Parts: sequence; C-alpha cells; structure tokens
Amino acid sequence: MAGKPRPAREIIVAGGGLPGLSLALALTQALGEGVRVTVCDPAFRGAADAGRAGPRDARAYAVAAGARRMLERLGVWAAVAGAAQPIREMVITDSRLADPVRPAFLTFGGEVAEGEPFAHMIEGGGLLDGLREACAAAGVALEPVAVARAGLRDGAIVADLPDGRALRADLLVAADGARSRLREAAGIGWVGWSYPQSGIVATVAHERDHGGRAIEHFLPSGPFAVLPLSPGGSLGHRSSIVWTERQADVPALLGGAPEEALEEVERRFGLTLGRLALESPLRAYPLSFGIARRFGAPRLALLGDAAHVIHPIAGQGLNLGLKSAAALAEALADTMRLGLDPGGPEALQAYERSRRFDTLAMGAATDGLNRLFSNDALPVRLLRDLGLGLVDRLPALKRLFIQEAAGLRGTQPRLMRGEAL
Repeated sequence: MAGKPRPAREIIVAGGGLPGLSLALALTQALGEGVRVTVCDPAFRGAADAGRAGPRDARAYAVAAGARRMLERLGVWAAVAGAAQPIREMVITDSRLADPVRPAFLTFGGEVAEGEPFAHMIEGGGLLDGLREACAAAGVALEPVAVARAGLRDGAIVADLPDGRALRADLLVAADGARSRLREAAGIGWVGWSYPQSGIVATVAHERDHGGRAIEHFLPSGPFAVLPLSPGGSLGHRSSIVWTERQADVPALLGGAPEEALEEVERRFGLTLGRLALESPLRAYPLSFGIARRFGAPRLALLGDAAHVIHPIAGQGLNLGLKSAAALAEALADTMRLGLDPGGPEALQAYERSRRFDTLAMGAATDGLNRLFSNDALPVRLLRDLGLGLVDRLPALKRLFIQEAAGLRGTQPRLMRGEAL
C-alpha cells in the first residue's frame, strides 16, 4: 500500500528584488508541487497585474555571462533579451578630470566564447518585470506586504504580516536589503563600513552609436563608468552612467539647475559620442561595504544585500546576488529531494560553505580597487598605470580577467553553468 504523499515544503522569501524572485522561480521550477514559495514585498501592492508592481527600478545592471545563463535556464532571458545590450568591448582609462587626453591603459574584448558576450547591460525595471511575470506564471505567491517580524514556533518559522496574518514555513529567506530587520532580529552580526563616496546614476542620451563599448574612467574622486544601453532616447542612442563621487561634493553637483548637472556629466563623459542629454535625473546613493558574520540562523537564510554589500567599481553587485540565489536554490533543492528539512542545518551550512569565500574575495577585490584607483598620489598613479599596461600586453592574463568578470571562473552553481537544478 502506497504511503501518503509528503506535504509540500513551505518557503517564504522576504523581499521581491532580483535575487529573491530568482530564488523563488528556481525552486518552484525545480520542485514543482513539492514546494510552495511565497514572496512578500510591499512593492507588489496595487499591481495592475501579477507581473507589474510598484515604481520601476531606474538603474541599469551589467548581467555577466554566468548570470545570463542562469536567467536563460529559468526561461526569463528570452522575454528581456530584446532590451539587453551586449558589451562588446571594455576600455579603462586613468586620468585627472582636467586632463585634455585620457589614454586607454587597458582594453578587453567583450566575448568569453564565440558569439557569447561577457556581459549585457539591461535596465533593472524591465528585468524585474520579467521575473515577476515568470514567478506569477509558475505559481509563486506574490504577497504585497512586508514581513513585520518572524520567530521559531513548534518546529517551524512563522512570519507575522502587518495585516494580522501569520505565515508558517520551513524556511524564511531574508532578502530585505542591506538594513535587514530580519537579520538584526536574528542576532546576526554585520561587519562593514561606509565609503566617503556616493554613487550617482542616470541614463544619458547621445547622438553617436556607442558600438557596445563600455568605458571606465578612473578619476581621483572615483570611477566614472559609461555603460552601453539598447538604442532609444531623445537622440537615438543611450548609455547608463555610474559615477562615483566624493560624498561632500554631491550636494553641489546635484543641487543646481538641470543644465548645470548636464555640464558636469559632459566634463566626465566627454563628447566623443556627440551631443548629450539627460534621459533621467541624477540620483545619488551612499556607498558602503558589508558582510554578515553568518549567512543563516535556525530556519533563516540571508540573501542578496541582506548578506553582502560591495562597492560598484566592478559592476558585480547584482551578479553576486544572483550567484548566491543560484547556490541557495541548489542547496535547498538537493536537500528537499533527499527528503530532508530545507530549514535544517545541512542545507544552510551547504549554502554558507559555497558562498562565504567567494563573497569575501569579491568584497576585498572591489574594496582594494576602489582604494587604489581613488588615490591621486603620483607614485600610486605611476604604479597602477604600469600594472594596467602590463596586463594589456599579456593575453592570457586578460582572458583570466574577462572570465572573472563574466562569472565563469572557479566552481559555479549549476544554474550559473546553464544547467538544471
């Protein structure tokens, strides 16, 4: 006589950003009726349909090749690929703002394999919409509320919602941002610091085609990145800028008239792509580094910015979050297929082991690069420019760097290799 079917495992994700939605979709696709996933986020409130909600993310992201393979495996990339711009070349300069010429010290080709760019630029709002729609179609429950608090009760974790409901689950995933209340309530420590810098982002229209070229100007106040976007805008072509500036100077730079802000952008952007126009307002975000002392607690896992925050100098923040989502999905799926508890120590320890070293290494690398390239001391400038020039002359080393930027070096979760869970 056949035994009773095992009841579906319950998982709650607190936070409907890109890592949280990716995790929910991956688990639902991999385990089907064996798992019920609920994503809680007040940004879902007032959605006209299940796939569109809240204000659109105005930022653009560099989706590395490994993350793109994951999104392809999840069935999301096909829906957003038309709005994605492949990065075909990467150019790095090192100069002062007043320098008349910005020599290119390092140039990378943009492919990790024939026909496969190392990264694509895509606007966050469109990618978020695509993931929401895919989650809704797969049967993920999208709750338009935050998780107010959570606690362990009778062998489960219970998430209390502001409307008075209590959701019971085997595991709660805290994907609620760098200031995660759930992480703090669980007593998980945080090691980090704030940089004396802000990150300024905007979309810039320009007359000439960028040709898929990304440029990172290393300036004394921090890097100024020009990242190609898909065609459009008032002048026919567009790029995203990620501008690191001294925090003390930001109010003056952003507080003037729109034409003054555009003039400051032009000083850093240059006029090689013709006339410029701001397609979105300049928005500034404080920059910081941080990492949780643990990535989990009993029946709680940290994901995305709740687990780690890094400097945007290498454009790896989103990719780090998606890689963690892939690793957590793999650990949980493997655990549940063995009939084990997804909120138990086996799954959470496997997740921690897979992500701790890689996260620390990426955080240390971005912190070191920022400190090195935001330094205007002449001896430091000479040494780093010599180093960039040497790398530019060593094809094997350049391939290693491009593989790292593409998220393809080292041991990767199955989804990041384009494989099913």
